[in-house]
Amino acid sequence: MERYLIRHPAIINRQSKTAMAWFRRKRDVKAEKTEKKVNIPEGLWVKCDSCKEIIYRKEIEKNLKVCPKCNYHFRISAKERIKYIADEGSFVEFDGDLTSNDPLHFKDKVSFMDRLNDNRKKSGLNEAIINGDATINSRPVVLTIMDFSFWGGSMGSVVGEKFTRAAECALEQRVPLISVAASGGARMQEGMFSLMQMAKSSAAISRLKDTDVLYISILADPTFGGVTASFAMLGDMNIAEPKALIGFAGQRVIEQTIKQQLPDNFQRAEFLLEHGMIDMVVERKDLKDTVHKLIEQFMPLTGEVEK
Repeated sequence: MERYLIRHPAIINRQSKTAMAWFRRKRDVKAEKTEKKVNIPEGLWVKCDSCKEIIYRKEIEKNLKVCPKCNYHFRISAKERIKYIADEGSFVEFDGDLTSNDPLHFKDKVSFMDRLNDNRKKSGLNEAIINGDATINSRPVVLTIMDFSFWGGSMGSVVGEKFTRAAECALEQRVPLISVAASGGARMQEGMFSLMQMAKSSAAISRLKDTDVLYISILADPTFGGVTASFAMLGDMNIAEPKALIGFAGQRVIEQTIKQQLPDNFQRAEFLLEHGMIDMVVERKDLKDTVHKLIEQFMPLTGEVEK
């Protein structure tokens, strides 16, 4: 009887239909799950570059673009930096229309001007630095802030010119100059024109020091090359964000040159602080108040300044 039931065509047909219906149901369930995954909005979650944790984007934005798990400071734009360091609505940009005119007519795979225009579109900026008057806790300052998203924050003739103009503006108004560096170094497509900006910006800082105008330099991740070798490390106070990568040449290049293995944290802000190359490491949430305290300490208001 059992053999008859198994081999009977009617029973086999019923079993096949039942099996097919079951498989169809499973496929439908899988399709629904897949459809739900597709409907999740993009950019809702962010992966931390340091601890590799997946974090809700709004939580990071609320925390000033700092990872709540490991305290990693994400790279931020110049406009975001202004929002975090200056009083709300106080920033007034100047020299925003300055642009490079390709002094060497440089061309590799892409022409200089095409590369410049691409960076303008991507970043929404004319150059890798923004200047402006602002206040920090009601104290007037001049801000000059670099943006790594524009051509890797490279320093060309316009960046050097804008930094120098910011220093001259601070000197004229006798208010502190605050700079934020985030750069891969000099812009090689401008050759000697970019290298000359190191001397030009350093000379402008020298004039500030001669007249006791405070200059505070903030070093963000990363700060390298000609920017490190000039205005970024010449502040009356040099402040870095936690774990910011700061140096002149890369670690691999140095290791190959000196034929020695360097520490894992070499060129990180904490290593530089330990070896006396910077003055402070300050978290982003404390940066505004720290800068204000330094201004009050080293350039207090006097009758002459108030006039």
